[in-house]
Amino acid sequence: MAGFDLSVTDKLLTTTRAVRKRLDLSRPVPDQIIRDCLELTLQAPTGSNKQGWRWIVVTDAAKRAALADIYREGAGTYLTESQKKAEAAGKVQDGRVYSSAQYLADNLQDAPVHVIPCIRVDHLPPNPPQRVWAGLMGSIMPAVWSFQLALRSRGLGSTLTTLHLSNGEKAADLLGIPEGIMQVGLLPVAYTIGDDFKPARRPPLDDVLHWNAWDGEQA
Repeated sequence: MAGFDLSVTDKLLTTTRAVRKRLDLSRPVPDQIIRDCLELTLQAPTGSNKQGWRWIVVTDAAKRAALADIYREGAGTYLTESQKKAEAAGKVQDGRVYSSAQYLADNLQDAPVHVIPCIRVDHLPPNPPQRVWAGLMGSIMPAVWSFQLALRSRGLGSTLTTLHLSNGEKAADLLGIPEGIMQVGLLPVAYTIGDDFKPARRPPLDDVLHWNAWDGEQA
């Protein structure tokens, strides 16, 4: 054994949820907590050990408001229409997710911290093949997850969103992000209201597991 308390580790891994409606939008978040969590992301793996991640932390109220406007512009009517379709089809859980996402869109400016993970792309060849993009995302998403786990362990929540990327150039202009740096999302960060998060409902492992060869897909 490696000396870890598996019950604590497993709870952290299975209860780090996408938090939206339970973000405490009224409670300030100390800068140092964000720095501590981001410090841990520097240990995440990266392709070819290039360590190309970059992080933009936005606490300025005016810039958060502007990012929220960019986000809502990117979302358009997607969230409300998707919620209606899900509810009409009897997909209650999907409807709840879209409702939660719409709440976040409506209140994004009030999240005390916005964190935008980025990755360097100035070294990529023109029209890179699929394997390059796979490696690129594999060089930033582990760091994003490390950040979210670190937040959860300190009583904070987040959710990885991408809707603002439809107008990512506006966010780049707002924040002075140079060419060669690609935004991969936006995480609103806040303390959580309560701490009683539970594992999400997921399909059984055997429905998605293929051992040694692809053996078909469950209906």
